[in-house]
This record gives sequence, structure tokens and C-alpha cells, in this order.
Amino acid sequence: MPWEKNFKIGPTLTQAMNLFWAQGFEATSIQDLVRVTGVNRASLYATYGDKREIFLAALRKYDIEVRRHMLLELAEVLEPADAIKGVFNKFIDQSATEYGNWGCFLTNTSLELAAHDTEIAALVNAAQDEMEAFFFSMIRAGQEAGEFNAALDTAMQARLTLTSLLGLLVLLRSRPDRVFLEAVRDGALSRLL
Repeated sequence: MPWEKNFKIGPTLTQAMNLFWAQGFEATSIQDLVRVTGVNRASLYATYGDKREIFLAALRKYDIEVRRHMLLELAEVLEPADAIKGVFNKFIDQSATEYGNWGCFLTNTSLELAAHDTEIAALVNAAQDEMEAFFFSMIRAGQEAGEFNAALDTAMQARLTLTSLLGLLVLLRSRPDRVFLEAVRDGALSRLL
């Protein structure tokens, strides 16, 4: 009799994503994934192959459904300065939730695995490049609208803003103090004036 999936991939992958996001790759065992998802080991292996493939699927899901969705939403509804502030605020606001110190799954992965895994490094780098491009477009639009200093080097400011965000995301893991995180955000925005 051929093997049949007896679980829904989308919700199961979301559960795996949240577990990897909270704990990281190394600290998450297959048994942890079985416990959290309720899917047996054989079904997980048959669907994904191994723990690394489950992790990659979860990381891609985060990239599409969390990071890209956030940028599209902010770019559509906010003016440039507020869109940039909104990116920082999404993570600062997270500090007050039950998953307050999870940070950013992509940034966590960068710190844990990217130096040793070229496929993961490429995925993380592409996401960071898209973040930098988002900041570039928002800064350029803000300069054209008079919100930001038009004399600033847009590309350099986009890179500095990305760097500030990445620093905030690392701090969110170990120091989810709202006042401190808001100071990082405000410092990044003040450089654009």
C-alpha cells in the first residue's frame, strides 16, 4: 500500500517553523518536532527527507510569509519614514509578546549556521539584500518627498539602516528591553534627517 500523508503540511510546517525560530537548528531534535507537530518521525522523513530539509522549508516559509509580507504591507500603507520605523517597530513590539526574545528567524539562522552552510548563507544573504533594497527605496522616496536629507548617500544609508536593524535583532534575543530597542531605532532614523 503506498504511503499517504495523514497530516496537513501547512500547519505542520508552521509549527516546525515556530519551534526552530524559538530554539534554533541544533537545539531542536527530531523528537521535539514530533512532539510539537504531532506527526510521527516516519511521516516527517517521508515528506521532507531529514531535519535540515524541514529546517530549510521552515526558513523559506518564514522568509515568504513573515519577512516579505511585512515589507509589502509597510510599503503599501505607510509613508517612507513611517515604513522604515515600522520595520523596527514590528520587532520591538514583539519584545512584549510571549515570543519576545525569538528575534528574527533569518538573523538567528545567520548567526547559528550561515558561516558553515553555503545554501543557508545564500538564503539569508538574499533576504538581507531585499531588506537593504527596501530601505534604499524608502530612503530615496523620503529624500524625494523632503522627509530625509537629500544630500545623504542613499545606498550607504540603506546599508547603515540594515546594520542597525540587524543589531537590534541580535539584541532582541538577549536584551528585549523596549526602551533600549527604541533608542536603536531612533538612532537609525535620526541619521536620515
